[in-house]
Amino acid sequence: MTIRKEPGRTREQLLEELAAAVRESQVAQDMADQAVADLLRVHRTDLRCMDVLDQRGRLTAGQLAEASGLTTGAVTAMIDRMERAGYVTRVRDLEDRRRVFVELTPLAKETGEKLYEPLGKAWREAAKRYSDHDLAVLLDFVQRGLDMNQKLAAGVSEKIERREARSA
Repeated sequence: MTIRKEPGRTREQLLEELAAAVRESQVAQDMADQAVADLLRVHRTDLRCMDVLDQRGRLTAGQLAEASGLTTGAVTAMIDRMERAGYVTRVRDLEDRRRVFVELTPLAKETGEKLYEPLGKAWREAAKRYSDHDLAVLLDFVQRGLDMNQKLAAGVSEKIERREARSA
């Protein structure tokens, strides 16, 4: 089913509604993630790192810091907490014993699948409404949003660095 603009709504109104819906969706995602973090008794940043590991597989602490936007010190503390909770494990690189990877445990993977599978099913069901073309447009929109958010984060980080350099 292709979604068409309803009569009487201007492009500007549609853009405003879309922006509002995206923002509301982000808040709802934050609330869902907070509920999962609370259930697992972990920090939101811990849950974010679990998601990064789930998407990318095993990473070094430095790679995880870069992928999550956290400092290496914060990642080390997170790994310690999550290892105690049974959600991540440290694995030595067999080729370079000085290098250590972090990976999700089977418990973390199973728990994540159980908690997020209803959302995955709901997304797959909702996607049935859209043609392949519609899905390609939605994918393009989400990828552009990802790029914009990454640029915003980088720009704000640069401002923080400049502010801290001036005050040092």
